[in-house]
Amino acid sequence: MKLAIINGSTRPGNVTANQVKWILKAAQNADGVESTVINLADFPMPFMDEPISPKYNPDRKPSAAVQKWMDAVAGYDAYFWVTPEYNHSVPAVLKNAIDYLTFELVRKPSAIASHGSVNGARAIMALKEILAELSTPVIGTIGVAGFPPVLNADGELSAEALANPYGPQSQLEGLLTELSWYADALKNAA
Repeated sequence: MKLAIINGSTRPGNVTANQVKWILKAAQNADGVESTVINLADFPMPFMDEPISPKYNPDRKPSAAVQKWMDAVAGYDAYFWVTPEYNHSVPAVLKNAIDYLTFELVRKPSAIASHGSVNGARAIMALKEILAELSTPVIGTIGVAGFPPVLNADGELSAEALANPYGPQSQLEGLLTELSWYADALKNAA
């Protein structure tokens, strides 16, 4: 499975990068997973300014900045969206970037990781609804609290969290297994 791990925060020094590092390490240790990190900060785009929704515009001519983003996202079998929670939702920059996408995500599974108050649960719920509109089934989610001490800047869990057999590490590994299964199943169903 070719997996894109997308950091949905563009803030300098964002702690979302801690989660990205953690997910990347787990993906690199998973069988059959080829993973790449895509940092949304590397794709500055204007607010959605196309006259017709990309979903309904077969003659679309996106700007060079938007095309760069679309090309970066298109070649993967699955996606792991990593987002902070801002004001009970996802950051505007992530929603804007997703609004430019359409066929790149269709029938390719996604997973979501978040952090924030209540482990980013409200950002997860908002992002699930957004992604559903793009026909990318969300296979699972994971939220992590406590940056640090639970997850440090190197993407490493605390010894206590790592030792918990039902904790975030086992949840993440299980989620990567499910994501890989769905990526294979959906690719073979096409």
